[in-house]
Amino acid sequence: MPEEPNIFLKGINSLLGHEGTILIPGRPGRIDYEGEMAVVIGKRCRNVPEAEARHVIFGLTCLNDVTARALSKKDARLTRSKSFDTFCPMGPWLVDSRETGGRDIQTRLNGKVVQSSNTDKMGFPVPRIIALISRFATLSPGDVIATGTPAGIGPLRAGDVVEVEIEGVGTLKNHCVGEAP
Repeated sequence: MPEEPNIFLKGINSLLGHEGTILIPGRPGRIDYEGEMAVVIGKRCRNVPEAEARHVIFGLTCLNDVTARALSKKDARLTRSKSFDTFCPMGPWLVDSRETGGRDIQTRLNGKVVQSSNTDKMGFPVPRIIALISRFATLSPGDVIATGTPAGIGPLRAGDVVEVEIEGVGTLKNHCVGEAP
């Protein structure tokens, strides 16, 4: 387990909504799903203590942190491997809650459960993640923080249907198609 979470940015071009289509590029090789809980910031903040982090959360949503695995292993930074068009599906809605703990999280690929855990088992608690990021960057309303994926990541292919379900938040569903070269 690393000392701190790996922090990276995803381009706005990667955003995709519920029932949107994930484009699977012909290159750069394996493309993986990563079901995650996302925290949406509700207040402008900087240097937030862990004990106060809940107070800057606006709400929660489901997120699939789609990743070009070969690039994530090749590059020193993760931005390229995670910022392809459509590589950040979120939704289906934003739940007005600051309670991030104790939620079951499950990813299904073509109806089969491939990830199953609980947010209490996350490598880093949400308040610690918010505190860490706010030490070097001012967070603004609408900023989205993906909080990490459970074990069980795996490849996506054209024709797949991937769902990320979080207890009390909802189920994000997306279809995958091959991108034209």
